[in-house]
Amino acid sequence: MTEPTGGSTDRPRRPVVVPAIALVAATALGITALLGGLSEATEEPDPLGQGAVLDQGLYSTKFVESRVKVEPPENDWDEEKRFVELVFDVTNQADDTFSVGAPPVRPEQAHLATSFAGSLIKISPAFDKEAGPFAYALSKGGETGQLFPGVTSQVVVRYELKNGQQPPEKITMDVAAFEFAPDFNNNLPRWTMVTKEVGDKFAPEVKARVTLPVKEGDPA
Repeated sequence: MTEPTGGSTDRPRRPVVVPAIALVAATALGITALLGGLSEATEEPDPLGQGAVLDQGLYSTKFVESRVKVEPPENDWDEEKRFVELVFDVTNQADDTFSVGAPPVRPEQAHLATSFAGSLIKISPAFDKEAGPFAYALSKGGETGQLFPGVTSQVVVRYELKNGQQPPEKITMDVAAFEFAPDFNNNLPRWTMVTKEVGDKFAPEVKARVTLPVKEGDPA
């Protein structure tokens, strides 16, 4: 019997072409899954505004306002001074007295602070070193640097504007929180700032990002 000419009828299969965009999408989804999912890939701090109240653990803080305060000259040869002020109602929720303190020069320097203003780890826009900050609490018509247990005090953090300098339209603050936890060295509980590891160092964890419009104020 004569075999049919032409050989086998089976033809070699063509390779399946997968679009490059599909490969990229699959790779991206895989990486996202390793990082903990889409919802956890990037965590932003809580956005807050004027009038908001934040529980910082050690302090309960209401963000009252940001304003421009004008102080008239004290004598004929002096000049008026203008300040951008950040105003807070702060309650010390601990059993001990803590200080008002001052915002840190750099955020990475703040993690050891327990003062209230020390928890304002970043203020934007930044002011010159000559501008301050100056921070104090109001107490019976005067100023104090202390926050007493269970007492709500109005705290003012202010920066002096240069002659002719325009104030910013708004101020944004990154705010940290505190926890009452055992000390690393002696296991005794104490208030410390909530931190996270960044490389081989510790940095403050941002609890909330607060934005306040800057209002023109009346003379002091």
